[in-house]
Amino acid sequence: MSRETEARARRPAPKTGTGPRGGRDTERRHALEVFPKRDITIVKGSGAEVWDDRGRRYIDCVAGIGVASVGHANPAVAKALAEQARTLVTCPGIFYNDVRARLLEKLASVAPPGLSRGFLCNSGAEAVEAAIKFARLATGRTGIVSAVRGFHGRTLGALSATYRKEYREPFEPLVPDFSFAPFNNPGKLREAVGVGTAAVLIEPVQGEGGIRPAGADYLLAAREICDETGALLVLDEIQTGFCRTGRMFACERHGVVPDMLCLAKGIAGGVPLGAVLANDRIRPPPGRHGTTFGGNPLACAAALAAIDFMEAERLGERAEQLGARFRERFEARLPARVRAVRQVGLMIGVELGEACRPYIEALAERSVLALAAGTTVIRLLPPLVIAEEQVDEVTEALAGVLG
Repeated sequence: MSRETEARARRPAPKTGTGPRGGRDTERRHALEVFPKRDITIVKGSGAEVWDDRGRRYIDCVAGIGVASVGHANPAVAKALAEQARTLVTCPGIFYNDVRARLLEKLASVAPPGLSRGFLCNSGAEAVEAAIKFARLATGRTGIVSAVRGFHGRTLGALSATYRKEYREPFEPLVPDFSFAPFNNPGKLREAVGVGTAAVLIEPVQGEGGIRPAGADYLLAAREICDETGALLVLDEIQTGFCRTGRMFACERHGVVPDMLCLAKGIAGGVPLGAVLANDRIRPPPGRHGTTFGGNPLACAAALAAIDFMEAERLGERAEQLGARFRERFEARLPARVRAVRQVGLMIGVELGEACRPYIEALAERSVLALAAGTTVIRLLPPLVIAEEQVDEVTEALAGVLG
């Protein structure tokens, strides 16, 4: 990483300009509270750090749930947004657009071979919804097989492919013809896929499921099973894509190329954008799907700047190196209550033998923000621009609260 980027990751706290509790009380009065809130109001960010409304600084290992991969307030993304906002903010898909065209070309250039076409939307769940529809159109079949512990989103189609019953049951009946097979079990997957299967939908690393990487044998078997049965292989890289796991896309670690790749989160430096990249087998006819905001020039400009930054700063290599640094240092003083450490690049899960929520709260007291993945796994998804000393600070804090 360049010295300039390292310096940005460590720059001093910006002025917040807001009074204590100003944001949270207003939000409590007016928001439909679908999120279990923490008592922190984030008002500023820079690199791998954020500040609350009291001026307290945190190392952010939430990063918008894996979104802020190029860092908060990334100057390249901010510049691209400002310039594009003065030029053209929105342009529907019924017209061609130069910025959208450049992004589609860029995505095709960084994607696994053969994924040369794309559909742009606004979020990961929308990308999954589109992939489900495209799979049914392309195959004439309806069945979707996904994995136990998998998470693909909260809209009704994506939710139908999501495993945990607490997400699903309040909204049943869901979309029919969805089923689940055990993760990392090629034999059970083979049993689950048949002549009625339109697609197999899996994550190369399960995020919400506890940071569980798919084995090479499992992904290769999934590709083989789909080829044999005529089903499509859809990989959900919404959380793993764009350098998070040490590669531009996690499937590249095992040389597995899907028929469709679902993307979002880190794609545009924090600006809402999702995408489905597809091979030539996927040809939805005009009028069968659409989006008002998807592929708008503002989001596309942000994505172009973010991806260029990832490549120029070699963030995939950085994620690989810093993830290994964390693991080596943390395991050298491994607390007894830790059952397992699962890490691929800067996608890290620390599994405990008890509920993780109290330790996530204790980490916040030590100025580190972290996530849960299920009830027992502490999940760390820091910006990929995080500095080495910030990684060490996170390691010390985590070992401290767990020890």
